[in-house]
Amino acid sequence: MTTATSIADIVDLHQFQLADADFRTHCRNVLESSGCVLLNGFLRPDAVQSICQEAVLNQHLAYFCRQEHNVYLAPTDENYAASHPRNRRVISSKGCITDDQIPRESVLRTLYDSTEFRDFLCTVLGEDSMHEYADSLSSINIHYAADGQELGWHFDNSSYAITLLLQQPKMGGEFEYIRSLRYLADGTVNFEGVREVLDGEREVQGIEAEPGTLVLFSGGESIHRVTPVQGEKTRMLAVLAYNSKPGIALSESARMTFFGRLGSES
Repeated sequence: MTTATSIADIVDLHQFQLADADFRTHCRNVLESSGCVLLNGFLRPDAVQSICQEAVLNQHLAYFCRQEHNVYLAPTDENYAASHPRNRRVISSKGCITDDQIPRESVLRTLYDSTEFRDFLCTVLGEDSMHEYADSLSSINIHYAADGQELGWHFDNSSYAITLLLQQPKMGGEFEYIRSLRYLADGTVNFEGVREVLDGEREVQGIEAEPGTLVLFSGGESIHRVTPVQGEKTRMLAVLAYNSKPGIALSESARMTFFGRLGSES
């Protein structure tokens, strides 16, 4: 497996000039205008291969779950009927390995800890600083979606998602979204828009990504899903999660839901 001592071993900094002000401004403008930044080929091929090897070796450690949830990832609101867009149920099924299961020497850690990468993210995402999670599970995750598994329509609880596509399935596993759907122009919740999505009445956007692509996505405002995977080749995705303030852990309820445990000892 590749051993990376600096971000230059992982990312082609000539193509992706993370420290360049103009490049950062360009990425920020794209994110604000489209809700999604795709940097195809962000990871060097050797880095993709190394992370995929780790992911395959550790897949047996993954916590797999199948959940029914509403698009807001929130408890049912009794003020609305079960059939109302606020409460309608969709299905998500996937596996996940957590930060404590990522090898210490992984190139993912070199990238995640890189000051240059974090400074780039701060500028593009409009944050003052980026910090790892205080718990031992949440900072770096790898998600697995095997045949028949999917992510149902939802809004993220965080404003942005930072992901690296590692492996695409032969069929299915397509990321689809509709940007800025959560609220109407007057700030009210756009339940009718959500209904149209759930009933298949809205045109969706997709992304064309290859292994090694960095995706910055405004998932708090944009509804999105991953369609069911088809075939024996598993979809694999690395999720890099940061906080704007130090010392913050993912809630215990969220850790139990997503990881099936609270920490390395549980």
